[in-house]
Amino acid sequence: MAGFNFLNEFFLFPLSGKLQPILATATETEVEPAMVVAGVLLSLVAIYIASKAGGEFFNWLGFPPVLGELVGGVVIGISALNLVIFPESGADSSASVVISILEATAGLAPDAAEATFQVQSEVLEVLSELGVIILLFEIGLESNIRDLMQVGIQSLIVAIVGVTLPFVAGTAGMMMIFHVSAVPAIFAGAALTATSIGITSRVLAEINRLNTQEGQIILGAAVIDDVLGIIILAVVASLAKTGEVDVVNAIYLIISASVFLVGAILLGRFFNDTFVFFGEKFKTRGRAVIPALTIALFMSYIGTAIHLEAILGAFAAGLVLDNLDQTEVGRELEELIRPISDVVVPIFFVTVGTKTNLGVLNPAIPTNREGLVIAIFLIVVAIVGKVACGFSVFGLENINRLAVGVGMVPRGEVGLVFASVGSASGALSPALDVAIILMVIITTFLAPPLLRVVFGEGEAEEVTETSG
Repeated sequence: MAGFNFLNEFFLFPLSGKLQPILATATETEVEPAMVVAGVLLSLVAIYIASKAGGEFFNWLGFPPVLGELVGGVVIGISALNLVIFPESGADSSASVVISILEATAGLAPDAAEATFQVQSEVLEVLSELGVIILLFEIGLESNIRDLMQVGIQSLIVAIVGVTLPFVAGTAGMMMIFHVSAVPAIFAGAALTATSIGITSRVLAEINRLNTQEGQIILGAAVIDDVLGIIILAVVASLAKTGEVDVVNAIYLIISASVFLVGAILLGRFFNDTFVFFGEKFKTRGRAVIPALTIALFMSYIGTAIHLEAILGAFAAGLVLDNLDQTEVGRELEELIRPISDVVVPIFFVTVGTKTNLGVLNPAIPTNREGLVIAIFLIVVAIVGKVACGFSVFGLENINRLAVGVGMVPRGEVGLVFASVGSASGALSPALDVAIILMVIITTFLAPPLLRVVFGEGEAEEVTETSG
């Protein structure tokens, strides 16, 4: 079916399962593995310095450290120092400071620079994807299936409203106000539907609000948003490519996503018992964390194999290993997963920042002026549409509906996927492409501090004391 061919083409790369073959742009004679390793090592040095410096600085300012990691990525990325850059931003090896250092100090041959740059970038993309997989697995472990099910209807309603409002308003506005043709207008509207579960969940964990009613509603709605986002992206990109919607493929995605998540939750008891049984039998180091990561990676693979997102599989794996804190093996797992997360998760957030091109803010470039005007409209719709969905929560007392809405605002890596697929399909004009990227930038950087504000520092401290 045409839809499955589309998915294979567009969903096999990092940040949304789009993994390109590592050696697609290079032959064995062009790339020296030692140079690739050296480039990755230097890039990781820059990433970790940016992560720690940015996180500490923003924590000192009273903001979530994840925002500092994003800003740190901007500093070392395409917008400033060019230490960690990627080909998808339009850069080549001549712009990479890391490649220049390799040429000057490690003996990298100039004729192998471009191929080395390409492969090094792919390795960093894979590490970034691994980071978000571990993040979602950890979030799944910290979540409670029963709590999620209790707010399941609320999350579903929030997700549907949060997808429908921005999509309809964005598409209609692009066509009626800016006279954009149907396909690019629909693409712009679709880009407004996404929610970055990675960024939101990290902030909620940092301010101790993950296991509150609001946190669980946001988390559940963000998961549903991810599923709906995959379906919308597949349908819209198919429309841009062929001029018609593959209905069969859309139905397949809906069914496979539902069966996967529900099936994983229903099998949770079996996974729990099996995990504890083997964990107690193992006597060597890693008796808890290795089996757990094996389950997480395998379920991430299943998610990718059935054309969903790897991060959904990781989150489901965390959920099925629920309620383990009553066992010695479970407590050991929770203790050991944190340092692993501390090492790999910052790679994801800093990498998102490195791809942020602040050049789109330059009004001196003619295409940027038109894009800035369109971006203002998209940003307003993006924020208002998601904030409004928080007020669709019903039947719950003492719920912070504004916080629920704000928690759904950041587009992050999911929005970047929409922009990149739209640009690659040729459906977006330069101005509209700039506008979507700017919308992603603003919503991603605005949401973390706003979440802290709408929840309130006092509330966060109170939750901490209660949970202790």
